[in-house]
Amino acid sequence: MGSGLLIPRRIGAGFVLVALTALPAAADRLPGVSLRAGSGLIEMPSALPQPDGQINVSVSHAGGVLRNAVSFQITPRLQGSFRYSGFRLPANAAGIAGGYGPGAEYFDRAFDLSYLLVAEGGGWPAIAVGLRDFAGTGMDGAEYIVASRRLTPRLSVTAGLGWGQMGSRDPLFSTGDRSAQRAAATGGTPNFRQWFRGPAAPFAGVEWQATPRLGLKAEWSSDAYRELSGAQRLFPNRSPLNFGAEYQLTDAVKLGGYALYGSRIGMSLQIALNPRLRPAAGLRGAAPLPLSHRPSRTTDPAAWSDAWTQQGSESAVQAIGAQVRQAMASEGLRAEAIAVSGPVIRVRMRNLRYHSAGQALGRAGRALSRSLPSSVEYFDIVPVERGMDLSVIRISRSDLEALEHQPDQADLLWQRSRLSEAASGAPAMTEFAPAPRLTWDLAPFLRYSLFDPDSPLRFDTGLRLRGEWQIARGLTLAGAIEQRLAGTMGQQARPSNSVLPHVRTDDYLRSRRDTRLASLYLASYARPGRHLYSRVTAGYLERGYAGLSGELLWKPVGSRLALGAELHHVRQRSLSGFAGLGDYGVTGGHLSVYYEFPKGYLAQLDMGRYLAGDYGATLSLEREFAGGWRVGAFATLTNVSRQAFGEGSFDKGIRFTLPLNWVTGLPSRKKISNTVRMLQRDGGARLEIPGPLYETLRGWHGERLQRERGLLWR
Repeated sequence: MGSGLLIPRRIGAGFVLVALTALPAAADRLPGVSLRAGSGLIEMPSALPQPDGQINVSVSHAGGVLRNAVSFQITPRLQGSFRYSGFRLPANAAGIAGGYGPGAEYFDRAFDLSYLLVAEGGGWPAIAVGLRDFAGTGMDGAEYIVASRRLTPRLSVTAGLGWGQMGSRDPLFSTGDRSAQRAAATGGTPNFRQWFRGPAAPFAGVEWQATPRLGLKAEWSSDAYRELSGAQRLFPNRSPLNFGAEYQLTDAVKLGGYALYGSRIGMSLQIALNPRLRPAAGLRGAAPLPLSHRPSRTTDPAAWSDAWTQQGSESAVQAIGAQVRQAMASEGLRAEAIAVSGPVIRVRMRNLRYHSAGQALGRAGRALSRSLPSSVEYFDIVPVERGMDLSVIRISRSDLEALEHQPDQADLLWQRSRLSEAASGAPAMTEFAPAPRLTWDLAPFLRYSLFDPDSPLRFDTGLRLRGEWQIARGLTLAGAIEQRLAGTMGQQARPSNSVLPHVRTDDYLRSRRDTRLASLYLASYARPGRHLYSRVTAGYLERGYAGLSGELLWKPVGSRLALGAELHHVRQRSLSGFAGLGDYGVTGGHLSVYYEFPKGYLAQLDMGRYLAGDYGATLSLEREFAGGWRVGAFATLTNVSRQAFGEGSFDKGIRFTLPLNWVTGLPSRKKISNTVRMLQRDGGARLEIPGPLYETLRGWHGERLQRERGLLWR
């Protein structure tokens, strides 16, 4: 661009910056998102954060580039984004290193981060600093500082400075040399030395909510797209001005149309959701049983008689057992054993229906109030999973009766309840007749892989027959058989180029067999001591490996901290057979540290030996919401070099868990959990063990129950 436009452009950017700091703050409005899913204008970012926990998904096509992007407001100040972009190189393109010549399809993954330095208010605009594609190949790498201000409830302005790709159009100044070379061909490594170095160029824009559903945007872009519009000739970049109109179809869905680069039309579909807010009208399903109030001791002293307990616990259990089991069963709970000691009843309970332990606990208290004589004052509820007593929660019956109509009933009830260890020396309990020991189900399955350069999405679908036989308390035989009906997972034609043992990169070969034994294992769970939990699992542990795995976990019921150790010896399963074993075997395991931070943030550090024989550590960070959503990420670094690991440099990915009841509002323990890896390689690969201890027990311990106390009366 000629210098004739440079001075007006600088004046315009300066005017916007003055306006940002001079005008009073306006009322809150949900910030817009860019084609990269993070807070922004059209292609430029903004400083206005999304609501805490917000997830934005964007699918867009602009200038021949298809972008699939998702952003997550990790904390009120920190926002992260991931996108997967692809385009076909024109016949006259120069080509991209790595074997992508004219006519080839090129795909690229990128991570972005943005941090709010200054919140809007008090005469200041919102100010944020951000990184784009900070650990990628450099195709879209950039850094920026941006300020945004709401001038009115419907009008906001943005201005900032960008480096890297965002500093490529008529920069104002330079902050030093910036390497012209991209990151290593493997990608995946942050380019620290390039951040905020090199030419810096201004960008600016405005957003106007013209009507409740129609929003208009305009921006001055600082990205010249030197490679895509230059050497690769994907589109002509004739103008820095981009314009857009976005229409809100529903509260969650928005459509956008854009005029870009002075030469192209673009479009987008945006989907917004927030795990903190349920799409359904709250929790639905059957109302809880009404609380049964006891008669006055003075007007009906006979009702308070404890004569029924005088014959001993065994007789007392026989007197009330049927009523207790029936009342709890009507609430989706299973009473497995009870004991009576004076005014205290102890009930071992299994939750069959509710995703929230807090809701199950409240339902249990109501059910017990309706099935027990008035002389019983305390309910000691012992939740059990996989045959292990996980904790003891004591609820006072008088507290239930006194707080039923209090406005802060949930907080008060939790404050007056008592959480303690399910000690091995607890009173003996009378076991009820066991429930059906054999359970099974037949359901569809879906398996998929992402980011294969030859086919970004591959999948298999079919039917899975699963069964479980409870041999004794804490001892279970379980397994599953899969029948593939359709899919493309086995059609991969690019053989693994890994120099490590092929512990995962050959896994696609297993999809070439239609019928396969998915798992068949014997699992034993126990409580070897105070605060201790154990698991031993043997058999076909997962799709790829068979062998023996043992685990020990230390976790006090009221502690945020847990420590674990896992050791396994496994053999790789046959790539083509139904249940055969291969030649490769490995002994490995991990020492683990778990910590629950306030407000639902979870951290896990695993250190040990992985399937390929490499040593290292995995750090996982997740955020868990009250509704059951979990969103997080992990990264693994081992003694495998970046070159030996291959593309991506190290193992990393995103995890999410979506509880079914969040969508339907109906009570259910079912959930959808998945891990999305940027690329499956052999370095840092871990054994996928069914039924790990920490996730089995933490729902009935202090921190989780504390956050779910609001559901005690639901």
